[in-house]
Amino acid sequence: MFGTYFRVGFYGSHFGDLDEQEFVYKEPSITKLAEISHRLEEFYSTRFGDDVVEIIKDSNPVDRNKLDPNKAYLQITYVEPYFDTYELKERITYFDKNYNLRTFMYCTPFTLDGRAHGDLHEQYKRKTILTTSHAFPYIKTRINVIHKEEIILVPIEVAIEDMQKKTQELAFATNQDPADSKMLQMVLQGCVGTTVNQGPLEVAQVFLSDIPDDPKLYRHHNKLRLCFKDFTKRCEDALKKNKALIGPDQREYQRELERNYNKLKEALSPLINRKIPQLYRSLPAQSAQTNSGSRSSFRRVEC
Repeated sequence: MFGTYFRVGFYGSHFGDLDEQEFVYKEPSITKLAEISHRLEEFYSTRFGDDVVEIIKDSNPVDRNKLDPNKAYLQITYVEPYFDTYELKERITYFDKNYNLRTFMYCTPFTLDGRAHGDLHEQYKRKTILTTSHAFPYIKTRINVIHKEEIILVPIEVAIEDMQKKTQELAFATNQDPADSKMLQMVLQGCVGTTVNQGPLEVAQVFLSDIPDDPKLYRHHNKLRLCFKDFTKRCEDALKKNKALIGPDQREYQRELERNYNKLKEALSPLINRKIPQLYRSLPAQSAQTNSGSRSSFRRVEC
């Protein structure tokens, strides 16, 4: 019960010095977004008037030109503690991941035409990383944001993140101790179910059917291909684990999951086993330079 965190932005002259300031609020861990929104809206409505305070419903960047100067706006977004890869090596326990927190992140899906959600090939994601002036837990329950960084993920990077998340969920459900067959089956159904919209097969067909025209996307294409290899292996492990957990009454369900998995694996096979030739074109030249002892530099190839 360490806490739940929300980013709160203040916009409007009614707030005085708080105008355009952002804070991270620490709330009890069972607090929902609707609860803190209602509480803050009610608090500032008693100060400024019922018709003055307005909640901005999305987490997109705020355009001051579109705001009514006579109103006070609050933008409230759920955020999660953010850790770099090197930090996760040290923050192992649940306590470690909830203590000395200064960096938080929230994600905003968007498309180039202004919609929040679109087809797989047009779905972008904006990651916003916030740094506070002090670390939680702190004597105050809100701390001001002193630095903001935005990272834009292109559609194939969004797909990579989604597949990595599915793979992690599979690994967690498979290795859970004590084993939870219901959780395992729910995750498996979401991964190999034939009726899953924008599921793994559709992701592979959209991004791996053709080699991208932009060489800058070669590395992402290859990374997604490797993600699918790991994903199919995790599916196989999960099916074996589920087979060992179920009783006679679920044998037919297990066979159905296995049939779906085999269909998925067969459909994915030509997509994930094809490598990009352009990534390997300069390898013979590099080998020749290495064998001849040449000290001249050569281009590094990332695979």
